[in-house]
Amino acid sequence: MQATYADFEKIEMRVGRVVRAEPFPRARKPAYRLWIDFGAMGVRKSSAQITKLYKPEDLVGRQVVAVTNFPPRQVANFMSEVLVLGVVLEDGEVALIGPDRDVPPGSRIL
Repeated sequence: MQATYADFEKIEMRVGRVVRAEPFPRARKPAYRLWIDFGAMGVRKSSAQITKLYKPEDLVGRQVVAVTNFPPRQVANFMSEVLVLGVVLEDGEVALIGPDRDVPPGSRIL
């Protein structure tokens, strides 16, 4: 099934900076709880299954790309408000997507 450009425009992807990251032991699959600063949009939370390739301390300060207009989703006892994007590798692990230079938090991906 092909998507149209109009379909793509409905998805709001923005750059944010991780300001806090911690293990999420209550998640069914290994995950971290992330707090991401999107500038004028404020700080949003996300649950991310990226524990194999990243440590919480390595995530703080990193810029990531996330979908910011999906409905919030309850993950165990945590409300995930954005979907952090990554590339699924052959072994099933996820490598995060981010800009190749520092950009203002909240910048939209086009």
